[in-house]
Amino acid sequence: MPNSGVQLLGFSLSLVGVMGLIIGTVLPQWKMSAHVGDSIITAVATYQGLWMSCAFQSTGQLQCKIYDSVLQLDSSLQATRALMIVSIIVSIAGLGVACVGMKCTTCGEDNKVRKARTAMTGGIILLIGALSAVVACSWFAHNVIRAFYNPFTPVNT
Repeated sequence: MPNSGVQLLGFSLSLVGVMGLIIGTVLPQWKMSAHVGDSIITAVATYQGLWMSCAFQSTGQLQCKIYDSVLQLDSSLQATRALMIVSIIVSIAGLGVACVGMKCTTCGEDNKVRKARTAMTGGIILLIGALSAVVACSWFAHNVIRAFYNPFTPVNT
């Protein structure tokens, strides 16, 4: 069984990972495209995220618009949103279970074997949440790469 220091290190790294997962889910920089017109003054960078799309103009102005309806989104974006939300929920549940099973907590301290199994269960739940996030990000990246190399994708639109 690991000592309390290793458990605290794992828990704190998991907490940082869950915070990064939440921040990454809400940021709009999942997909970026740029269009430079005839001059640099008309350059526009477009960011598309899971929840909104933003346009950053070369003048420094940033305009963001939240998606109006779930129905207008394609199925891969809806699935990515769902997987990321599931990942956040599962990871937070895993943090709670791992916290109960840690040596430094007093919950269930009478049975050491059950406490160790609870900590291991929390770690497994955290791994399942992380796997869900990896699948969501990889799927989204695959769709972006596939669209980038598609010969029928219009250029500078």
